[in-house]
Amino acid sequence: MTDPFESEESAALRDAVRSLLARRSGPEAVRAAMESPLGYDDKLWSTLCEQIGVAALTIPEHYGGAGAGLAEACVVLQELGRTLTPAPMLGSAVLCGEALLRTGNDEACELLLPGIASGTTLAALAWSDEDWAPGLTASETGLDGRAHYVLDGDLADVLLAVARTAEGIGLFEVPLDGVRRERVTTLDPTRRLAVVDFASTPARRLDADGFGLRKLLDTAVVAVASEQVGAAARALELTVEYTKQRRQFGRAIGSFQALKHRMADVHVHVEAARSALYAALVDGDAEAVTTAKVVCSEAFSHAAAEMVQLHGGIAITWEHDAHLYFKRAHGTALLFGDPVSALSA
Repeated sequence: MTDPFESEESAALRDAVRSLLARRSGPEAVRAAMESPLGYDDKLWSTLCEQIGVAALTIPEHYGGAGAGLAEACVVLQELGRTLTPAPMLGSAVLCGEALLRTGNDEACELLLPGIASGTTLAALAWSDEDWAPGLTASETGLDGRAHYVLDGDLADVLLAVARTAEGIGLFEVPLDGVRRERVTTLDPTRRLAVVDFASTPARRLDADGFGLRKLLDTAVVAVASEQVGAAARALELTVEYTKQRRQFGRAIGSFQALKHRMADVHVHVEAARSALYAALVDGDAEAVTTAKVVCSEAFSHAAAEMVQLHGGIAITWEHDAHLYFKRAHGTALLFGDPVSALSA
């Protein structure tokens, strides 16, 4: 299988993002960002967009993008996952950018995508109920219902909504003054989510012949899997580093055979997750995507749990980063639910 991440261009992109995050998104910076009013560092996001062009990667050049693809965006998402950097990359640049492109609506794309690609426009997608099934309905009077788990939904400059219509599923652009948006408390403090309420809200339909929510969710699942692979790999690295430093009975605890076995098991899980992600990117079919969701979620959860266990008591303190990886692992395992069962609802 050809590794979609090992081209010269992907390697250069990864190095550029990693270098920037190493300088400006260390543990203290991540905590400051997640506790800020925006929930992310807008100056860092601007730098990522202006100097590296991360938000433009999946958007065609004629809409102001870089004309790359999902694999390149996943390179960035892996690096953001490694450092747990809060950023609107997933919700705005990947999810909403892909949603607009799937409408085939040139007018809407020309209007909205350049801002998303430059990072100056923050877009959010509302679509699911509490069980990750399409939760909004559209009628002649407008959109009705409550959308849960809307990434950066309370901050967005542009709000898109997926709703059931009499003919099927459609994508709509919704005026911000027609909805009520509220940030919700989440298990993962590095991920900002909101609920959005619609009550006969007027909206403009963007698609002409029905909207492929299933394909959009496949993209979202692969993007999240990329974050999980990056975060799981980093959790393992930090754990190995700690076990080389922590001493007990006159020797580093990482030298004990029992702990070596546990870390080797995590390594196997991380490499399996990496392979599952590659397969989902290369094959792109529903089975490969679902496999990536399961394997990458399990690998990250395992890596984060072992990180907590092998760090001992310090890992459950607020001052240590292990609990942030643990919370991110459990939060991302549930994000977007199961794309197959969600669409069968």
